[in-house]
Order: sequence, then structure tokens, then C-alpha cells
Amino acid sequence: MRYGIVIFPSKPVQDEINAYRKRYDPHYSLIPPHVTLKEAFDADDEEIDKLITEMKHIANKTDPFTINVNKVSTFAPVTNTIYLKVEPIQELFDLAETMQSGKFPENQTYSYVPHITIAQKLSQDEYSDVYGSLSMKNIQFEDKIDRFHLLYQLDNDVWTVYESFVFGKEYV
Repeated sequence: MRYGIVIFPSKPVQDEINAYRKRYDPHYSLIPPHVTLKEAFDADDEEIDKLITEMKHIANKTDPFTINVNKVSTFAPVTNTIYLKVEPIQELFDLAETMQSGKFPENQTYSYVPHITIAQKLSQDEYSDVYGSLSMKNIQFEDKIDRFHLLYQLDNDVWTVYESFVFGKEYV
């Protein structure tokens, strides 16, 4: 099965972000707005059970933290993806790095850039118009993060929560 590990912002922040995603992101209906900690990977039941135990340990040792989202940026020229930049903080990098080592498969394609995608798979003309328009907006979000989520992909490509891991909570 295909899995991924993400952080979801709070519902009010997701609602704001979805106002953009609904128009510009073809994956809008497949997954809510999120910050990826570990990109999609394949694992069988035995492997995922071991990883869940590991994620519980990681969550136990992690304190809640605040993320700040404060501007529109892009991955161009690599892709025509437009995203909201999440200020790079050590807690995000530590979580993402931890999930590339130990029992986790090492599958990181690019250097870790904390972000929330708002537009992708745009033609060059669409990309130029949308990025030009969105980059002039004053976007400011601050959000408290107290958990991360293991997702799995359904047969219809929709991602759904398999399990959530609350920071600082003692798992048995």
C-alpha cells in the first residue's frame, strides 16, 4: 500500500488555503492542504506496523510548535508548482529528517522545503498569470501544530488518515 506522512493545518487555515486550491490545484479533491513530512512510499502490513511504533516514539518526544505561512513562492523552473511558504523552523526539519532514517525508507527526491501546495500542473501561461496574481497577495497564517498523520492512498487516488500521532502523548 502507498503511504505518506503529513501535518494538516487547522480547519480555519485549511479553508483559506482551499479557496486557492479549488481553482488551481487538480489534487484539491484528493488530499486536504498539508505540509509533507515524508513523501509517498510503499510498505506492506508488517513494515507499516514497525513504522507506526517508530512514529509513536517520535510523537512522544516532540513538543507542539507554531508554523508561520507568510508568502507565495514557486518551484519553477523545475515545476510550475505554486505554494505557500512555511517558514523553515528546526522542528519541521527534525521531523522530516527523522522520517528519512532508521526504519523509514529513504525516498526523499528533493531537499526538504516546508510548504503547502496551492497550484500545480499549470501550463506556462496559466502559471505566469496565477503566480503573478497570487504573489501580490499578503498572505499571513500562524498555526499551532500538535500532531502529524500517517495517510494511505485509496484505489481512487484519494488520501485518507490511517493514524494520527499527537505530540507529547504517551502511547502504549
